[in-house]
Order: sequence, then C-alpha cells, then structure tokens
Amino acid sequence: MKYIKFFLIIVVGVSSMILYSSQEIQEDVVLSYEEAKELDTKDRSEVNSSGSFNFLPTSTSGQIVIHNYYTLSYNEKWEQAEWVAYELKKGYIKKNRFKRPFFIEDPKVKTVSADWRNFKNSGFDKGHLCPAADMQFDSEAYNDTFYTSNISPQDRAFNGGIWNRLEEKVRYWAEQYDDVFVVTGGVLSPSLKTIGREKVAVPEFFYKIILDDSKGNFKMIAFLMPNKKSDKPLYDFVVSMDSIEKMTGIDFFPALDDKIEKELEKSTSYKSWLSK
Repeated sequence: MKYIKFFLIIVVGVSSMILYSSQEIQEDVVLSYEEAKELDTKDRSEVNSSGSFNFLPTSTSGQIVIHNYYTLSYNEKWEQAEWVAYELKKGYIKKNRFKRPFFIEDPKVKTVSADWRNFKNSGFDKGHLCPAADMQFDSEAYNDTFYTSNISPQDRAFNGGIWNRLEEKVRYWAEQYDDVFVVTGGVLSPSLKTIGREKVAVPEFFYKIILDDSKGNFKMIAFLMPNKKSDKPLYDFVVSMDSIEKMTGIDFFPALDDKIEKELEKSTSYKSWLSK
C-alpha cells in the first residue's frame, strides 16, 4: 500500500510541474507577425472576441507582443512600441476609479522594455499609447496599460492637451459605432532626440488610425500630430493613411481586401465621422 501512495505522490508532483511549466510558457509568449496571423479564432479570443485580430499591422522589428486587450510591435532600437493596436468596444467605456499602478517593464518583451527611470527629469511625460482610460472596464486590462512597452516620451502640453482630446474623441466614436479598431504610435526615424540611460527615442510626430467596420462598411480616419502643444481643431491633423505608411514603413491593414485597403489608404475625408 505504501508503494501505491508513493507512486501517486510522484504522479501528482510531475503533473503539477508540467502544468506550471505550461502556464509559464503561455505567459511568456512572444510571436512574430507570421505566427500571430496563424493563430486560430479560438486562440485569439483573449485578445479580442470579434476576430478583428486579423487587422494587425506589419511589424518592422519582428517582435509582436500580445496582451489580453491590446497588441504591440516593440522596436528595441528606439526602446518603445512602433505601434499598439486594440479594439475598443462600446462596452469597454467605463469610469472606474482603479488605483493607479506603478509603471513596470513588460515581461513579454524578449529584449526587455525600457525602464521608467529613463523618463525621470527628462521633461517628457510617460505618454500612454493604449490609454488607461480605454481600459477602465477591468482592473487587469487597466493595469496592463502601465507596462513601459506602452509608453512613449510626449511633451506634457501635448499629452494633456490635443492628444488627450483625440483619445476622448476615439472613445466617443466607440460608443457611437459600437466598436472601433485603433492603431497608434510615434513616428520612429533616425536622428531623433533620446532620453535616459537606454536612449529612449522622442518622436517628433504621433499618429492614430481608427477603423470602423460597422454595418459591413469600412471607413477609416488617420491623424498625424506634432509632439507639441496645439490649440488647432482635431480635424486639421487628418492625413491619409498612405502618408503615415510611407513615414513609418508599416502596412497598417494588410488583411483587408486590396481594393478596400487602397481606397482607405488614400482617403483624407472626415465627413463620415461627423455623424453616426
């Protein structure tokens, strides 16, 4: 009998080790763009449940990191994400008062994301790419926006001013159209100013692209803003998606039908976004 008990203890122990190892691997998953595209719909449900995961942009760095509610492409050269992409649903728009966490390094970035101390005394804000306010429907989703892979150096007046106004407008559109897909980031290019020991690049421009596919029709609007204070109307910064692709080398919606993608890329019209 004692041998049977001993055998059972060994089996339970080994099973626990295998389960633990499996969880560790899942937590550390970092996928290339091609690997990410091959995920089936069931596996993608943690990222978003509508299947919109296929609208991820291309990655120039090859390091795509998937969090539960947003995905990013991390560029080690500039120590930040070249883009952050996520679906913003109407049901996500909440106003919970979660305790604001500290910024921490992203454990899923295989090259290690920049330390928050690079921003200390730099004169720049730790500007969210996926806004914390977009993720207030869930405490875990909210906390995940405080990874340093999700921030970029932003002028304080820009971050709290026109950039914040644009983020509020995106939340308004999510409520109007039930959900929208957002891609955002800084324009990363040679000769940018850097801050901190790890030389985090300071983008001169930030972009935000919003895609709506409600009612079976696609429409898109793209913004390009200089990283400085501005009192201009938001629509003064509407540009074609094609112009941002040329600046960044990123193909933003490669999974779209080519004809639809080409039409969206050239568009600079914002009239369809003025009403539901």
